[in-house]
Amino acid sequence: MFIRRHRANRNKGHRLNRLAPFSLVIGLIALTIVAGCGSSPAGKEGAEHAGQASGDHERLMKNGDLRQTTASVAKLPPFLNDKQKEMRQIYQLAATNSELLQYIPCYCGCGEVAGHQSNLNCFVASKKEAKIEWDDHGTRCGVCLDIAVEASLMLRDGKSVKDIRQAIDTKYKEGYAEPTPTPLPAV
Repeated sequence: MFIRRHRANRNKGHRLNRLAPFSLVIGLIALTIVAGCGSSPAGKEGAEHAGQASGDHERLMKNGDLRQTTASVAKLPPFLNDKQKEMRQIYQLAATNSELLQYIPCYCGCGEVAGHQSNLNCFVASKKEAKIEWDDHGTRCGVCLDIAVEASLMLRDGKSVKDIRQAIDTKYKEGYAEPTPTPLPAV
């Protein structure tokens, strides 16, 4: 009797162990859906400081975005240390192509939630002299990442900023959030 009960309990546990990875995947998907790109309806006030995290090099914004300053574009922020290589490369790409991305809107809703003006702001909040203030918004948003990569690849392929802007606007105009209030490039 003890052996049968022990085997039954062991098999029951085995079935639960087989379901654990499936449950983890479902949980991660649910968390991603709930978190979304914009995690707070803070509106335009979300772009204001929520407080200083550690001196002048790190700030936490009201909308939950973390900003960190480094000495140059070549030095990535610490919030990327535990991220995949591809994400670090996209941040480097965005900073390198800032002249392009300042004219490319983002369609994730960050204009309303975080006060962003362009896709560049999802990665780079500001550049002053050699220093760069990075924004971690892009680490949580596939739309931001996709737009930065697509625009940069089109630039590499020889497309003009105007053509890139038109292609991004056409692709993301339906089924996505309102675009950031990004100025058009000069002709």
